[in-house]
Amino acid sequence: MNEKLSLLSDNPLALEQRVIKRNRQSSFWQRVYLSATVVGILALAALLYTILNDTFGYVILVNKVEPTELTNSPLEDITQTELVAILKKQLSKGEVSRLDKEIPLENRSTDDLKALFIEKVIQPKVIENYTLMESIFKRGEINNKLLVTPNGNLVFRSWFNKTLLIRSMSNRPETAGIRTALYGSLWMILITILFAFPVGVGAAIYLEEYASNSRINKLIQINIDNLAGVPSIVYGILGLAIFVRAFLFITSGQFFGVEGGNGRTLLSAGLTMGLLVLPLIIINTQEALRSVPLTLKQASYGLGATQWQTIWHHVLPYAMPGILTGTILAISRAIGETAPLIIVGAATLITKDPSGPFSQFTVLPIQIYNWITRPQQAYHHLAAAAILVLLISLLSINAVAILLRNRYSRRNS
Repeated sequence: MNEKLSLLSDNPLALEQRVIKRNRQSSFWQRVYLSATVVGILALAALLYTILNDTFGYVILVNKVEPTELTNSPLEDITQTELVAILKKQLSKGEVSRLDKEIPLENRSTDDLKALFIEKVIQPKVIENYTLMESIFKRGEINNKLLVTPNGNLVFRSWFNKTLLIRSMSNRPETAGIRTALYGSLWMILITILFAFPVGVGAAIYLEEYASNSRINKLIQINIDNLAGVPSIVYGILGLAIFVRAFLFITSGQFFGVEGGNGRTLLSAGLTMGLLVLPLIIINTQEALRSVPLTLKQASYGLGATQWQTIWHHVLPYAMPGILTGTILAISRAIGETAPLIIVGAATLITKDPSGPFSQFTVLPIQIYNWITRPQQAYHHLAAAAILVLLISLLSINAVAILLRNRYSRRNS
């Protein structure tokens, strides 16, 4: 090496050519990385454009019963008492009785009564729907369609709205919502984190701080690394065999006195997803623990701290930003999975909200898939709005983890 440097110093032209060559290589790879970044940004922009384009736009509605036939007041000005009286008059006694068993009409909020009034009495039906771009550039075509639609009403609709969040699944896209699926996703992620985070961090601490360099421990480490790349559907089969069937007595709730369970519950789904993300959490936690300076541990031992005290008070706080980063990646994967949950028993059509870990369930990705496969175009707009909700939910959960990570980073600095 020294001889090569001396030769270059004796030959300035060769040294200049070598510098030019290095600069060319650096420029080439810089352009490659920049191109990859631009492609990623364009792909993300195309995704957001597609979602937003389908989430907003004009729709042509035809009401089964016009509101003006029932009241002289605009819908936003109708009082709670008037809404209760209209519902009791227009609905059958059986329907009123069923609604009263859920929540008495007199005890419902004005917004809830308005939603029932629209869904049960007015019953709007989407005749034609348009994307945002079509609504902007094809207004003449839309007006022509409106003219030949008897009793048609042209409304600019945001499919991403409050009613989407507070309504459950329905066979009519005009009144369908994602409330049940959203609750199911939140319940599943909560169970997944409560199971996978402590188990994953504990396993990583053992492998990095306590385990010897034996063959069995090396075999365990190799298996963990391999499990991180196993297809998700394999975890679904594993969850079906273990949690739904082998541990039926526990996951169905029978052990806790819950009747009527069959093992295809939120608890089974959360534990299955916990197994899915467990290798990711273990591997990322191990990397975070390896980044802790050896001098920090030696200083703790020098002051008389035990190994556990050193890990708990010094190693874990220092490694926590990296651990939380791995947890963010794990949550991002879990919240968007579909195949394992279908195998475990997620429903494609369910209107009852989950009340606990032993409830039947559905989740947002399955709800979105269900809507996308339906032939009605209105369901596709609903799916776009549900994707927007899924992205917002994911970003919100990640934001909490990022805030915690930054908090620990400031402490360490």
